Amino acid sequence: MQAFNPTPPPAPPSRSAASKAAPKKPRRTAERILEVTLDLFNRFGEPNVSTTLISAEMGISPGNLYYHYPAKDELINSLFDRYERALNDLLHAADNVRNVEDAWLFFHMLFELIWQYRFLYRDLNDLLSKNRRLETHFQFVLKNKSRAVAQVLDGLARGNTMRIDRREAEPVASSMVVVLTYWLSYEYVRDPRRALEPESAAAALSRGAYHVLALLMPYLEPASREHLFQIAGAYQQGS
Repeated sequence: MQAFNPTPPPAPPSRSAASKAAPKKPRRTAERILEVTLDLFNRFGEPNVSTTLISAEMGISPGNLYYHYPAKDELINSLFDRYERALNDLLHAADNVRNVEDAWLFFHMLFELIWQYRFLYRDLNDLLSKNRRLETHFQFVLKNKSRAVAQVLDGLARGNTMRIDRREAEPVASSMVVVLTYWLSYEYVRDPRRALEPESAAAALSRGAYHVLALLMPYLEPASREHLFQIAGAYQQGS
């Protein structure tokens, strides 16, 4: 009788192969640190959040946090980079705006992104004064916003939604960017205890979108002006 000769089990993968297949735990930790940091910055304001608080909130040692982000500025810069990438992706949609409804959706989405990273706007002047990267890169943010808003105005004009003289378009676009940039600060001054809490988000974002578009009221065609009132009417009384 032929002897039973089982097939030997496959050799275990080499260390290099195993390391390639293994999940990248440090990367997951780095991402989680950013998510927790963003939540704390948004809740309490960046100046009031220390790296010690972040590590305590995560249940990790300060040394583990420093391994991924050796300085608080690196956390801020990483979150700003995330915001800037998402913003640039969103601004590409400006060229597709042709009517009031398109514009409402576009600006509401902008405010939703700003809300997601509201610590940047809540503490903007303080952050710019002490972080060189933000000081220089936020200028690009403003330029890109201005360019996108100009595209919105051009699209609305081409869609026969409004009529505006080219000489008026630039200052109107600049005013819209100012409202976009400082609206959450205005909301905070109005109601410091509740303005930046999650339950206030929906009303704050809709008020912001309405007030940005309200700057176009003198230039909108009558039907488009009435449509804007219909879309945002619920928020006029609370603004």
